[in-house]
Amino acid sequence: MTTTIQYVNLYVSNLAESVNFFKDKVGLKLEFKDEEFGYASFACGPIRMGVAAIPPSEQVKEEGMLMVGRQTGIGFCTDDLEITYKELIKNGVEFTMTPTHQPWGGFMAMFKDPDGNTFYLDQPNVVHSGD
Repeated sequence: MTTTIQYVNLYVSNLAESVNFFKDKVGLKLEFKDEEFGYASFACGPIRMGVAAIPPSEQVKEEGMLMVGRQTGIGFCTDDLEITYKELIKNGVEFTMTPTHQPWGGFMAMFKDPDGNTFYLDQPNVVHSGD
């Protein structure tokens, strides 16, 4: 039985811009990029995040763009959210939610990429007395 997730894909409008964002601003390790194919892959611990450009053909582009600029449900974890948050702000990353203690015990912020796709940035297992 298959029991692991190996990769997730993110759909974007501009591959080069997205690769630069995740590599240079977020600090992910680029493992693969093929501009002609419109795909890149980043190492994110044991999981890979694929970045796929929506093809330019009108039929595919119209449908494909519906997948761009959304809440992705993708979460990145960090050991120190405050430090990572400040580093990413300094790198020009735009946050939609500042670091906030969550009722379930996590410490979380949210940021967006150039297409408006949003991501979680989480410091799990933070013990706090509540806000």
